[in-house]
Amino acid sequence: MNYFADAEAPGATGAVTEVEVAVIGAGQAGLSAGYFLRRAGLRPGTDFVLLDHSPGPGGAWQFRWPTLTYGKAHRVHDLPGLALTGADEGRPAAEVVAGYFAAYEDAFGLRVRRPVHVGEVRAAPDGRLLVVSAAGTWSARALINATGTWDRPFLPHYPGQESFRGRQLHTAGYRGPEEFAGQRVIVVGGGASGTQHLLELAGVAARTTWVTRRPPVFVTGPFDAGRGRDAVARVEERTRRGLPPRSVVSVTGLTSTPAVERARAAGVLRRLPMFDRVTPDGVAWADGREIEADVILWATGFRADLAHLAPLRLREPGGGIRMAGTRVVKNPRVHLIGYGGSASTIGANRAGRAAVREITALLGIGDRTHEHGSERSPERVY
Repeated sequence: MNYFADAEAPGATGAVTEVEVAVIGAGQAGLSAGYFLRRAGLRPGTDFVLLDHSPGPGGAWQFRWPTLTYGKAHRVHDLPGLALTGADEGRPAAEVVAGYFAAYEDAFGLRVRRPVHVGEVRAAPDGRLLVVSAAGTWSARALINATGTWDRPFLPHYPGQESFRGRQLHTAGYRGPEEFAGQRVIVVGGGASGTQHLLELAGVAARTTWVTRRPPVFVTGPFDAGRGRDAVARVEERTRRGLPPRSVVSVTGLTSTPAVERARAAGVLRRLPMFDRVTPDGVAWADGREIEADVILWATGFRADLAHLAPLRLREPGGGIRMAGTRVVKNPRVHLIGYGGSASTIGANRAGRAAVREITALLGIGDRTHEHGSERSPERVY
């Protein structure tokens, strides 16, 4: 579901509110940006506004399936200035992260406006940016876009897909393994979500089949700084060329945990190459092989949710947006975080800091901490 498309932007009413910076999205990237804007002395709700379409705190995490517990989830990196410690690994990750983000917003007084469905961002004649929504319009000197990907699930098309008599769903609609009890399930996709689904479904489904375009690469050992930098560099190389970014996991591989190793030994993670077509009763390959199924679960990832930025005409002929760090080359007043190389929890933190540093320099805002009194909170543990 694309919440940003819901707003009737052309019909938005109300006075235009002027701010220095508008931040769209209050997930990991948006909250990080809010923290660093505040550190630079800008006042939440006055000098900058943080808009979020979600019903509550938690970013995309609040929509994760209930059986994905905090202990099973990939590590949630701490937001700057407030550590997440002592969380119950048996609780749903959605609950843990939503509680953490709520505490973070409160601790730093970020005053997130929600739910605000941004319909469009367009350039004003004076060079400012108009952030238009049914809840109001903000005129900003700069924009930090942190809308992530959850609202744009990617569903590839294969011949015969419409003929399938069973059920098809995307990861975005997955709510846990119980509803697939006794069914034959084909999981499509070589990322982390696909493997998580297979680990859960193995205990209840009649049969699971794993299909991916590329052979999965399982990586042992810690995801250290060197691996992280290499992955980010490989993703950012595409965005510098104006090409659509690849996912970070596509260049890092899948982390091999004890649970993953047990599943591999049991044959749960035995991968088949991508099928060529969908049949009414399952899927088929060009060599004549067929597999029947009751469900096709598409764990095929997401795309950046940027439709509201279309009036700014930021895209390149290659289909992506040419970036220099977090800055959009075509419009230096626009920064994308949680996009490309920063589309990870640790990358989002760094991107928030980098974007704020560039924006304050570009606009000549400087450090206003002494002007308004220090608003920097002490480091805390949640």
